[in-house]
Amino acid sequence: MNRLYQNDLNTLSNKGLQRLIGIDEAGRGALAGPVVIAAVILDYAFVFEELKDSKLLSAKKRESLYQKITQHAYAYKIVEIEAELIDQINIRQATLLGFCKAYEALRSVASYALVDGRDLPDSIQGEAIVKGDSNFACIAAASILAKVHRDQIMRELDPIYPEYGFATHKGYGTYQHYEALHSYGACLEHRRSFRLK
Repeated sequence: MNRLYQNDLNTLSNKGLQRLIGIDEAGRGALAGPVVIAAVILDYAFVFEELKDSKLLSAKKRESLYQKITQHAYAYKIVEIEAELIDQINIRQATLLGFCKAYEALRSVASYALVDGRDLPDSIQGEAIVKGDSNFACIAAASILAKVHRDQIMRELDPIYPEYGFATHKGYGTYQHYEALHSYGACLEHRRSFRLK
């Protein structure tokens, strides 16, 4: 069995749990668009051996796994925190808010969460795990849902703001993106609290 799944099952066994929520985000470092948070409760009757951290997968493989996860997960929730709110409360607080919303949506099904990174909001029962998306199947699944969902948002924004190239760089700070910001300034989807020059 995939090492990530085995780590999930060990956690369930060690803590006497039946289900586990994995939580991760996508877009925290982007200059534009929302930060997207996903929470997933896997059904361990369905094991996808190719499952791993979304950053290590091709876009095609991520999209294939997205379909499998959303079809076969016990439950999942995807939350978007828009750029305007990110500017109001800062990206860390926006991400934590997204963690809480995603967790709250699934808490009646499973109470214990593994959250990727260093931060665990007080309202979430569980633990924060650095590089959790590389080590736990439920977090890796959440990373894939968050990444694919956010990439789709950025592709949909591309024809609305074609001058920025959102479909290509997904809102991150590439040379092309900074050049477009220099020429056109920021649009409504940009995070004004981020360094845009």
